Amino acid sequence: MTEADTGPADRGLRRDIGKLGLLFVSCGAIIGSSWLFVPITALQIAGPSAIVSWVIAIALITVIMLTYSELSAMFPVAGGVTRFPQYSHGSFTSYTVGWITWLGVAAVPPIEVLATLQYSSSYIGGLFRQEAGTPVLTTVGIAVAVALMGLYTVVNILGVRWFARINNVMVWWKLTTVAVMAIALLATAFDSDVLTAADTGGFTPFGYGAIFAAVSSGGLVFTLMGARQAVELAAETTRPKVNIPFALIGSILICGAILMALQIAVAGSIPRDVLTSGGWHNLFVNQDIGPLAGLAGALGLVWLVVVIRVDAVVSPLDTGLIYAASAARLSYAQGRNGNAPQWLTLLNKRGVPWTSMLLMFVVGCLFFLPLPSWQQLAAFITTATVLAFGAGPVVMGALRRQLPEQERPFKVAGGDVVPFLALLAASFIVYWAGWSTNMRVFLAVAVGYVVLALHYRFARDRALIPPLQLREGAWIVIWFCGLAAISSLGTYGDGMGVLNGPASAVAIVVLTTVAYWAGQEFRLSTSEVEDNIERQRIVDASTPLVEL
Repeated sequence: MTEADTGPADRGLRRDIGKLGLLFVSCGAIIGSSWLFVPITALQIAGPSAIVSWVIAIALITVIMLTYSELSAMFPVAGGVTRFPQYSHGSFTSYTVGWITWLGVAAVPPIEVLATLQYSSSYIGGLFRQEAGTPVLTTVGIAVAVALMGLYTVVNILGVRWFARINNVMVWWKLTTVAVMAIALLATAFDSDVLTAADTGGFTPFGYGAIFAAVSSGGLVFTLMGARQAVELAAETTRPKVNIPFALIGSILICGAILMALQIAVAGSIPRDVLTSGGWHNLFVNQDIGPLAGLAGALGLVWLVVVIRVDAVVSPLDTGLIYAASAARLSYAQGRNGNAPQWLTLLNKRGVPWTSMLLMFVVGCLFFLPLPSWQQLAAFITTATVLAFGAGPVVMGALRRQLPEQERPFKVAGGDVVPFLALLAASFIVYWAGWSTNMRVFLAVAVGYVVLALHYRFARDRALIPPLQLREGAWIVIWFCGLAAISSLGTYGDGMGVLNGPASAVAIVVLTTVAYWAGQEFRLSTSEVEDNIERQRIVDASTPLVEL
């Protein structure tokens, strides 16, 4: 495949990941530590109707990823989620997307390290101490955590070929473990009556609104968004136009089916006496060995407890490796765009952005402070990631108008229908996360704009900094501000409750329509898009390799 076939491509990055390898990278990111928490967390929020939440989440994420299948096959570049908006709407939009994406992704490796250490602490003493009932890393624990972050960094710096080989083995283990648990529960303890029995609250014990809350706050979207890794590693796969859509959609469908089966199995295996005494809200809250291990232990499946505890080390380790690679590609992409220092674009002889990997290591280690609950972290990362990926549908629609003759190896049918629905899906996911979560994310966006201003003020090489193009970025400000207003007035996550369900739904549809229209109306001209692409080509050609 030539560069002319696909538009801009990264020189220096090596195409070492094959079709199955890319699929497994996305699957490995989906099946991380989250599967150890999500089935119980979703039940605590929505009861048995969490099964419906999975159907909704799979459908919404699939629609969003369809837009990235078209974009990434057309432009197979590293960190595409931040670089695509650069082509169509300029630096302000690209920076906004890149900042919030990087913030969410950079938080994942240290979280996975903490998950590994917390599950290991039952047989490795001295890693944690209790402060006000919260486990906090000891000095020894911090040293071990930093060492694991170092392991992520070293494996990734060795190159994607090593990374892919390690990941392939781990993913087989993880998929098998999840499937074995689902089958074991269905075969030994499943009782369909639990899902609908009146004494347990019925199928929807907390109402229909809880079904949507579980999609975002229950960690379902957080889990499925792991498919995004195929976008970030697009420049390092062998046949982008085939491999990227295959990995994006394939990983969602494969892992979604397995996780939904696990959710059904777990929901129907909760002992009835647990439900009649504590209800769905209080499932295994005080189990120190982990929610799913606690369930297996309560059912007498000792062998399954052992398997889960082993996987509780393997799954977070693998996902941490994947997200470490993704975080480095994002900061690398920001440097390529001119929105971050150019030293972040340095590649080693294996084609790995090693300086960006080191930045990921340093920032990741700073996260080793007392953290909130897994559910709160998952909700924050969900909103941040979905806000960033919400740009894809608008970019897809704009590029179809800006570059109508560009070859699209994977083209989504239906004109503006799919991209509009994808933006609408992103809007609802953010709204369902609730105001208490969204408020923190939008504050983080504001901090990012301060960082952007400092970069533009103090950057050394002004020639590498593109114009902000604020007019073309107006749509994302409209979308963010509108979502913040609707979320604060809504009924989810400590919202004021001014907008009820139907009213908030109408408001979101109207906002999405306005934002999508603005994104198409105030896009860059064709010549400006071509200039942005050419600027990327020049930077690509000049990126130095530093051998390590």
